[in-house]
Amino acid sequence: MTTPANTGALAGIRVLDISRILGGPYCGQILGDHGADVLKVEPPQGDDTRTWGPPFRDGVASYYHGLNRNKRTMSLDLGSEQGREALLALVAEADVLIENFKTGTMERWGIGYDDLSKRFPKLVWCRVSGFGADGPLGALPGYDAAVQAMTGIMSINGEASGDPLRVGLPVVDMVTGLNAVIGVLLALQERQRSGKGQFVEAALYDSGLSLLHPHAANWFMDGRKPKRTGNAHPNIYPYDALNTGTDPIFLAVGNDRQFASFCRVIGQAEFAQDPLFRDAGSRSTNRVALKEKLEAALASFDGRTLVDQLMAAGVPAAPVLPVDAALNHPHTAHREMVVELEGSYRGIGAPVKLSRTPASYRHAPLTPGDGFLKAADITG
Repeated sequence: MTTPANTGALAGIRVLDISRILGGPYCGQILGDHGADVLKVEPPQGDDTRTWGPPFRDGVASYYHGLNRNKRTMSLDLGSEQGREALLALVAEADVLIENFKTGTMERWGIGYDDLSKRFPKLVWCRVSGFGADGPLGALPGYDAAVQAMTGIMSINGEASGDPLRVGLPVVDMVTGLNAVIGVLLALQERQRSGKGQFVEAALYDSGLSLLHPHAANWFMDGRKPKRTGNAHPNIYPYDALNTGTDPIFLAVGNDRQFASFCRVIGQAEFAQDPLFRDAGSRSTNRVALKEKLEAALASFDGRTLVDQLMAAGVPAAPVLPVDAALNHPHTAHREMVVELEGSYRGIGAPVKLSRTPASYRHAPLTPGDGFLKAADITG
């Protein structure tokens, strides 16, 4: 396969990714997709996620493959003086450094931000951490699920009558990676003006709290403790999964016009005139009664056919698809959201589309012995 030309928005930016696990590597992959030259530096034993399987391919877990394309890769023991000397040579050529070491580790080695920013004042240093470096929880380790629990996310996820549930994907880690990208781009933009780099911090705890809309906004306004509402939205209705005669569908009605259109499609126009359901506030307050009426009316409908009819009428609705069906959907292909490289690699494509400088996928994640670089290859 011919490697596509790198015409990305970040072409010419050099990124040194010495992070591990998810948030930092995800940040590095996004920067790499958009043209940055990303060098991933792993410890001698490799990133932990290389072992997070099955499944595996060539001894490397799928988890690692999902976060590390478009990166050159090398191994350094930063606990050794030789490894730290090699790192300094790499930092001298870098615009951005991404790391997520335990707070104090790099400082103890003499290669923390305060040390290196004096030598390399244009460097943008991005730290991904669990809770930040200070404060009541500062420097403590943080993993996605634990932070979901601590920031209230689990308390609002799940059925009203059930237990709190972890969101079924590492949403806090992923959003922290996105916040890290935003921070890096902001710092690079500001550097254009000042000529100086700066310290960028993206913490899982902060990211988890930032996801609490509208539950936090509701609590700030009226002081009522947010509750689990299952698939339903806490503020508007019907914004919920509903049973039909065949498959469940998700209905996402956001205003009175959409509700009236929905009622016409299902042959129940009178629902939109009922004082209990006439406006958004009434529908939310009387959601239990409304759901009973809607599911009774939907029992005679084929779910997939109904979704098509609703969407054609301007009513947001969707089938409830499993992951494989979503990834095989024709619109997924149209949006170029599945990437295939080198015959065997497949991954999720870049969600941000740029018209002149689109993302590019130049190579798959590397395995030891397959393109791994040595310090001399970089610094030589």
